Amino acid sequence: MPVRKEILLRLAAALVAFAGLWLAWSQNPPQPLTLQKVTDNLYVIIGDGGNVAFMPTSEGVILVDDKFAADAPEITAKVKSVTDKPIRYVLNTHQHGDHTGGNEALLAANAEIIIQKNARANMLAGKQPGLPRITFNEESQVFLGGKEVVARYLGRGHTNGDAVIYFPSERALHMGDLFTNGAPFCDTTAGCSIKEWDKTIEKAMAFDFDVVIPGHGPVGKKADLAKYIQTVAAVREHVRKACAGGAADAAKRVDLSDLGLTPGAMFTRGVPGMCQELAQ
Repeated sequence: MPVRKEILLRLAAALVAFAGLWLAWSQNPPQPLTLQKVTDNLYVIIGDGGNVAFMPTSEGVILVDDKFAADAPEITAKVKSVTDKPIRYVLNTHQHGDHTGGNEALLAANAEIIIQKNARANMLAGKQPGLPRITFNEESQVFLGGKEVVARYLGRGHTNGDAVIYFPSERALHMGDLFTNGAPFCDTTAGCSIKEWDKTIEKAMAFDFDVVIPGHGPVGKKADLAKYIQTVAAVREHVRKACAGGAADAAKRVDLSDLGLTPGAMFTRGVPGMCQELAQ
């Protein structure tokens, strides 16, 4: 085949591929972030990654999580639509990039970021950007503009460094990915525990709260979190039965349809590690 003809054919193929990508993007464009007022002084930003909560105060804003790096400008814009005060503190619920991706930009904007020490170690091991400068073991508190926010480590679950964030004045909890509206993803690369997960959430029920913000999905109530404790326990037993036939292909045998859940790729990825833990 002449060189010129081959080049033209390759160019045509590339244009067709690009057109296909553009069509796919145009039919499924990135979803904009939405702002929801949860209480008189607490807001949540939903979409494209983990749920972000923020509390404006007279001295600045306390933020919980910051989605992906690309979301940082829009998160900042959403906050500015509510208050002209700067973001002063960010509390990371855990290390995953859809919750810490904006760390780097917010550090550059002079916010201070706080994370549980195991979660920071996980970030360091994963060579993630935006490492927080402050860690805590069991509990950390932020006091700003007459408001208090508490970050507490209650034990293993989604990872070995999940923090529950409590807003006492709002009677609200941000649970990170300890509570989602889907099948629980046990990140075995980050010390998760399907054995301990429901017990960890049970400890969170001791807080005085009405509103619960999940890591993903719509804002719920205390009863929703109580129900998720049962869901995690039920999922564990489904996985245990599937593991009995061998860990390597156990994911193929996990059926969560009776719980109204569909095991996604992330859940499936954690099944072999859950089998290993359950065998101990």
